[in-house]
Amino acid sequence: MDYFIGIDVGTQGARVLLADETGRPVAAFEEQFPLHREEQDPEHWWAACLRCLEQLPTGYNVKAIAVTSTSGTIIPLGRNGLPLHNAIMYSDGRQAEQGARCRQLALAHHPDGYTGFNTSSGLPKMLWFIEQYPHKTEQLYKFIHAADYITGKLCGRFDRSDFTNVLKSGYDVEGQRWPEYIWEKLPLRREWLQEAVPSGTPLGPVTARIKGLPDNVMVVAGMTDGCASQVASGAVNPGDWNTTIGTTLVVKGVTLAAVKDPEDRLYSHRHPEGYWMPGGASNTGADWVTKLFAGRIDALNEAAAQLCPTPYLVYPLLQRGERFPFVAPQAEGFATPGLSDEEHFTAAMEGVAYIEKLAYEMIEKLSGEKVKAVYTAGGASNSNVWLHIRSNVLNLPLYKMQQVSGAAGAAILAASKTRYRSVMEAAAAMAHTERIVRPQAGITDLYTATYHRFKQQLTEKGYIPEQTYA
Repeated sequence: MDYFIGIDVGTQGARVLLADETGRPVAAFEEQFPLHREEQDPEHWWAACLRCLEQLPTGYNVKAIAVTSTSGTIIPLGRNGLPLHNAIMYSDGRQAEQGARCRQLALAHHPDGYTGFNTSSGLPKMLWFIEQYPHKTEQLYKFIHAADYITGKLCGRFDRSDFTNVLKSGYDVEGQRWPEYIWEKLPLRREWLQEAVPSGTPLGPVTARIKGLPDNVMVVAGMTDGCASQVASGAVNPGDWNTTIGTTLVVKGVTLAAVKDPEDRLYSHRHPEGYWMPGGASNTGADWVTKLFAGRIDALNEAAAQLCPTPYLVYPLLQRGERFPFVAPQAEGFATPGLSDEEHFTAAMEGVAYIEKLAYEMIEKLSGEKVKAVYTAGGASNSNVWLHIRSNVLNLPLYKMQQVSGAAGAAILAASKTRYRSVMEAAAAMAHTERIVRPQAGITDLYTATYHRFKQQLTEKGYIPEQTYA
C-alpha cells in the first residue's frame, strides 16, 4: 500500500494529512497561527508544517507529498532562499492602484490572457513590493507563491510553480508562457518569474531533514486551495462541477475548452491534464443562516422539510452588490413580504438554489458544454433539506463527498503522477461519495415555475437583462 501526504497552509493555520492510496485518512495534525490579513512570516508556516509532519506515524510507505495554499499570496525570495519580506497576503488591500494598472495593461497588451487583476492578485503585489522596496531588487531571486514556499522548503526548489498558482500572477495558461508586457511595461524582470508546470508534476525528492519521513519521498507541484478542494470533491472530469456553499457560494468545474467571459464573472484555471477549470464566486451564500436565525437552525430545518417547495421569493443577499452569476453593484436582497420565520428560512434556501441554477445556466451558455454532475461541499451540504431543494431546483443529482478539505485534495494530487496516471484516476480511487441526492419528479416542475418568477424579479430590478440564459 502506498501513502501520500497533503499539506494545506491557510491564513490561520496549517494542516497535514496522511492518506493511503484509496484515500483513507490515516492521521492528520494541524497547528494554528495568528491571523494577519496583510502580511505573515512564511517561516512560521514552515515551522508549523514541520511540527505537524514530525507527528505523523512512521513505518508507512510514503510515496509523495503535495502542498496547497492561498491564491494570490506572494513572497519575494532572496538568492539565499530566504524571504526578503513577509508574505504579502491575498487579503492585503494595499495594492488596489497596482491592481488597476495591471488590469489596464493586460487588457491593452494581452486581452486573451488573464485580465481580472485586483488587489487580491499576485502580479499587483509583485509590483507593489518593487515600488515600495526598490533597494531590495538586487537581492531578489524569485517571486513565489504561498504553496511554493513550503514546496521549496521540502525539496530545495523554488524556481517552479504550477499553473493554478501563476494564473493571478499574469501567466498565460493557454499559451503556457509569461506575457512580455509584464517586464516590458512594468518595472519587473523576466528572471524573477518562475517556470510553470502542471499541478502534480514531480519536482524532486524531499531534501529537508524531517524526523520520521523517508528521504525518497517525491515532492510534486502544488495547487491553489480552491482548486485542491475541487479535486478533493471528485469534480475532475469534463462536465463535473462542484458547488461549495459557505459564507459565499463558489462554483468550480471542468470544461474541455477555456471559457471566455466578457464580464469577468468566471476565470479559468488550467487542469493538470490540459482541460480547463473555470470558477466563480457569488456574494450570496449561507452567511444569512447564522446572522438571521442563530440558535434555531435545527428546528427551522425540520419545518422547511414540510414547507418546501414554497411559492415565495427570497434573495438572501446581505450586502450590497453581486458579482456572480451576474454583475450588479446595485443589487440588494429581497423577500416576499409577510413571511413567517419558517417560510423565510425555507424560501431563502430555495433562493440560494436559484442563484446556483442561474450560475450553471450561464456556464452552459458561455461554454457550450453541459453540466453533467454537481458535487457539493461547505456547511450548506450538511442540511439534508437544502440538498433536496438544490437537487430539485437544478434537476440534477447532487454528490455529497466524504473528504473535501484542501489537504485531502493535496494528497490526491500527490498520488496523481506517482501512483496513478492522472488526477482523474487518482480522484476516482481516493475521493468517495457519502451520499447521492436525486431530483424528484413533479417537484422539479414546481421549482421551475418559481425559478422563472425569481428571474423575472431580478430582471425587473435591473440586476439581469431580459431573457438571461433562457
